[in-house]
Parts: sequence; C-alpha cells; structure tokens
Amino acid sequence: MTSNDKMEMRPATRGDAGAMLGLLQAVCAEGSALPFVDGIDADMIDQVWLGARGCVLACDGGGVLGMYRYGPAMPGRGAHVATATFLVGAHARRRGVGRALVEHCMASAKAAGFRAMQFNQVLGCNLPALALYRSLGFAVIGTVPDAFDHIRHGYVDAHIMYRAL
Repeated sequence: MTSNDKMEMRPATRGDAGAMLGLLQAVCAEGSALPFVDGIDADMIDQVWLGARGCVLACDGGGVLGMYRYGPAMPGRGAHVATATFLVGAHARRRGVGRALVEHCMASAKAAGFRAMQFNQVLGCNLPALALYRSLGFAVIGTVPDAFDHIRHGYVDAHIMYRAL
C-alpha cells in the first residue's frame, strides 16, 4: 500500500457477502489461481467463506481489496496445522494487500493455537505468490505435476508449501 492508502483488516460479516461473492467470482473467472469453476454463489460464500474458522477482509474506503479464510488442514489429529485461501482483486494488486493478508492470517492462526500453516495448491506459474510466501518463510515441500488447468498455460504444476508458526 502506498503511504496515502488506508487499509483495514476486519472480520467478514454476512453483510459483506455480496462484495465477497463479486470478488470471488472475478478472481475465479481469471482462471489463473483458484480452482473453483462451478458453484461460485451465495451458498459458497455462506458455507466455505463465512463458515470458516477465520474469514477476514482487507478494505479501503469501504471497498473490498482482498480476503482470506483459514481453518484446519485436516480434522482430528491433523487439526493443529492450518490451511488458508487468499485472494486479492485485480484492482488492488501490487499494493501490499496480499502480504498484509498473509501476515494477518499467520498471526491469527498462531493466536488460535495452530502450530503450522500449509498451502495445498500454489501454482508454479504464480511467481508473485511464490515469491511472497517464500519471503515469509514458507518452503515448497512437494509438487503435484499438472495439478491445475490454467486458463492460459494449460496444465501446470502445483506446489505444497509449509511453514511452522
């Protein structure tokens, strides 16, 4: 963010559902980061996003710049490792919004008792995300070949990234 920008991180509420849905639909339509194709509707916002353990918005002057959700990567004996999904609107990229979201998420997950964070699908062609996660201490611990059907590049590898909290 530039020094003139004011970004607020706040928990998402039911009243944010419309803005969240618009942002999710726009990012998914890009076909270059998130796997969702069908069912990107109000029910998905209610169940997957607002129903997550933590769902936070980055806002600027009332507009939603980006959002994240986090929760356990696995149930039961694996519930101490968090996973998260992040998205930043095209209008807000290259302004530090993604970094702010990830840092906020890591702090929230740690405060909630999680011991680590794992991302299950970071695309090998998503160089900005890879650079961001690496700069925050995440490491690639595995790669799934041809795991994502990218709208421009076809099938691309997806990395699994991990970091202790």
